[in-house]
Amino acid sequence: MIGLLAQFQPPQAPIPQGPPPLQVPQVDWLAVGPEVALAVAAMILVVVAALNRGRRDLSGLYLDLSLAGVAASALATARLWNVVSDTPYQALANMVAADGFSVFLRMIILAATALGLLVTHGYLRREGIEGPECHALMLLAATGMLLMTSANDLIVVFLALEILSIALYVLAAFDRRRLESQEAGLKYFVLGSFSSAVFLYGVALCYGATGTTSLAGIAAFLAGNTLFSSGLLLAGIAFILVGLGFKVAAVPFHMWTPDVYQGAPSPVTGFMAAGAKAAGFAALLRVFGTAFDAYSMDWRPLAWVLAVGSLVVGSVVAIVQEDVKRMLAYSSIGHAGYVLMAFQSDTGPGFASALFYLLAYSFMVVGSFAVVTVVGRQGDRRHRLDDYRGLGSRQPLLAGALTLFLLAQAGVPLTSGFMAKFSVFSATVDAREYSLVIVGVLAAVVAMFFYLRLIVLMYMTPPDEEEDAGARAFDLDPATGTALALAAVATVVLGVLPGPVLDFARDATLLF
Repeated sequence: MIGLLAQFQPPQAPIPQGPPPLQVPQVDWLAVGPEVALAVAAMILVVVAALNRGRRDLSGLYLDLSLAGVAASALATARLWNVVSDTPYQALANMVAADGFSVFLRMIILAATALGLLVTHGYLRREGIEGPECHALMLLAATGMLLMTSANDLIVVFLALEILSIALYVLAAFDRRRLESQEAGLKYFVLGSFSSAVFLYGVALCYGATGTTSLAGIAAFLAGNTLFSSGLLLAGIAFILVGLGFKVAAVPFHMWTPDVYQGAPSPVTGFMAAGAKAAGFAALLRVFGTAFDAYSMDWRPLAWVLAVGSLVVGSVVAIVQEDVKRMLAYSSIGHAGYVLMAFQSDTGPGFASALFYLLAYSFMVVGSFAVVTVVGRQGDRRHRLDDYRGLGSRQPLLAGALTLFLLAQAGVPLTSGFMAKFSVFSATVDAREYSLVIVGVLAAVVAMFFYLRLIVLMYMTPPDEEEDAGARAFDLDPATGTALALAAVATVVLGVLPGPVLDFARDATLLF
């Protein structure tokens, strides 16, 4: 009887064991080492400034710390290349890609950041602006740019986009003494916020259609499933293209570019034109080349329209500009059109030519805006074409450097711009997009006019008496001179000996 009762005893309640052990995610510090280096350098700048407020001028120290952060990030990038040169991999729950594609674009952004810091240092000293804020913001913007090159998830792309955008909004409005700078920052903020919202809405639509935001996950879903109604996905693709098209200043999403380029401090404009464009195209190439490659027949016509519009508007409207910064802004739109040509081909050689073009363009545009910064002088206001009259006789080194950068942007042989355009045209021809090549060649011919017009003003027109008397007012500080020299050397070397870099770009796309 006792045994039978024992069999029918109610089960004992389990003894609570406490909360489960905390699972700490594994962080691959090598994959995000370049971003961490820049972020840490920015924080060190702020701490050093807080500990030495009001004591002495530390502008030289701020520059050294900023460049040290860029150098540390470059070393981490080089070490990462040694790892991924054979086997690319994904880290942080497959949200970050460590591959040759991200390494190449990181080096572009770091080079643009280093040159931008050098030019900004001279600008801040000339304008009497103290403090590390501008340097720290540039490092934080570069952090977001680096993250965009390796983002393997649409959510990470959005986060990186916001990191770089918020810093650039503040940098555009950094010179509070100039109403144009504040206006540029406000315009950039309003329109940039709208484009970010459009991009995020596209992410939501793509998630609704595929059930994931991972680029590899979207590609796998589209490869293994047939959508009977693809309207939701196509709408998401279109919204993402619009959001990223804003960042690369592609027509018709370019309306912010001339005003922001003109109003922002000149060094910031050069850094923005090089770094933000490289980061935007990095996301564009990775997202559409990885996640939406199965739908290339749907988005390539849209890319064709963006490329043609950017080429035509950028080259034609620049002709009528009387402000050099606005002229270079429309020139930037035209250069975005050439990269879009390579993007539209949706081929390995096309993507490799896009990478080389972004590298060459970064040196050309930062060097150009370095000269614009010096010619702008105190107040950063002398940017009309007439301010460049006779510059060849008054400041031959500045005029020679600007001539080199303008000829490179025009695509003259023995410069990096020629090889960049040639590689883009070759890839587009291989993709049998002959009409796009014709538009690109005609746009290059038209663009030659406004580049040569500025060169003629510098060398073949006499300076005004007031300008001639103020020739000594130009302040070419050692930091800006160093940036100009580095940009000029890179422009010539990439034009004369482009082979190793082109091979590097091809290897980077093979590991994509």
